[in-house]
Amino acid sequence: MQSEEPRKFIELEWVCPNCESRNKGSKKTCENCGAPQPENVKFERAAAETIITDETAIKAASAGADIHCGFCGTRNPATAVTCSQCGGDLKEGQKRQAGQLLQAAPPPPQNIRCSNCNFENQGAQTTCQQCGAPLPKQTVGVANAPKPQPAIAPAQKRKNPNWFLWGGLGAFLLLCCVAMVALFFFPSKSVRGTVTDVHWQTSVPVQEVRAVDYSNEPGSPPSDAYNVSCHTESQQVCEDKTVDQGNGYAEVVKDCHDESQDYCSYTVDEWQTIQTYDLNGSDLNPQYDQPTIYNGQRLGDSTDQFTVTFSTSNGTETYSPDSVSEFQQFQIGSTWTIKLNLVGGVVGVE
Repeated sequence: MQSEEPRKFIELEWVCPNCESRNKGSKKTCENCGAPQPENVKFERAAAETIITDETAIKAASAGADIHCGFCGTRNPATAVTCSQCGGDLKEGQKRQAGQLLQAAPPPPQNIRCSNCNFENQGAQTTCQQCGAPLPKQTVGVANAPKPQPAIAPAQKRKNPNWFLWGGLGAFLLLCCVAMVALFFFPSKSVRGTVTDVHWQTSVPVQEVRAVDYSNEPGSPPSDAYNVSCHTESQQVCEDKTVDQGNGYAEVVKDCHDESQDYCSYTVDEWQTIQTYDLNGSDLNPQYDQPTIYNGQRLGDSTDQFTVTFSTSNGTETYSPDSVSEFQQFQIGSTWTIKLNLVGGVVGVE
């Protein structure tokens, strides 16, 4: 829906297909070559836009789509009855299309050199600030002027530092990743070590079903939830849309709509750990507790942690085997080759 605000308009522009000059939307003939605007030339948003405040321009923007004379093709305002050029009846004319949503114009180049007087203008200008001649349509890094000018080169070269910047940043991040991997995961040296101590710790959780409360969770509750209480929160989201009026102007319309999201509070019965039974030892035979469980209870997944301590010429090193079978290989007094990374951490044992 639209908010109740005064109508807002901006002036568009069009590019002459005869000479590639940019013209303000209200101009019905090209300011550079004098050619009339053809019916098939579309209006575009300008790089620099301001809300129109002139009452005459607002009235013209509000009048509706222009009409191209069916006899001579001249563009006439929507309020006209006969053609301003040939006097023909505009009932035979063709109204311009209107109502299309227009996308924002691409960013202009940094500067444009006038082909008439060689003056360098800001990229958003449509006419030369020195001589008033229309300037050609250009976008960043692309020159559409009839003759390539040396002054455009700096705007083209602006892209290269960006590529170098992004390429350099990407290379730096890649080098950082490689350095981190090399620092922590790749062995850089080896030392001989003798096993002086081993240690293990095991944990066995006991679980039972308990009620778990969830509060203000987005979306729908699970199918097995109970004590369900839901509510809907809405917020208005607005955006400006630019609508072509078919007369060289566009209306800036604030389009708003409501977005809603459901939030629910509920209870779900879930398996929860109520107690954990731990065992520790300093041998190679880890044990797992076998607690008694009662009706409505179960044993959860057991976990374990193993530690082997080595004595080396550089001091003490510790290693954590991944499995019971690996842990049981480290007999007290046995000697192993320990691989260390650049920061002295153990990355492997042989």
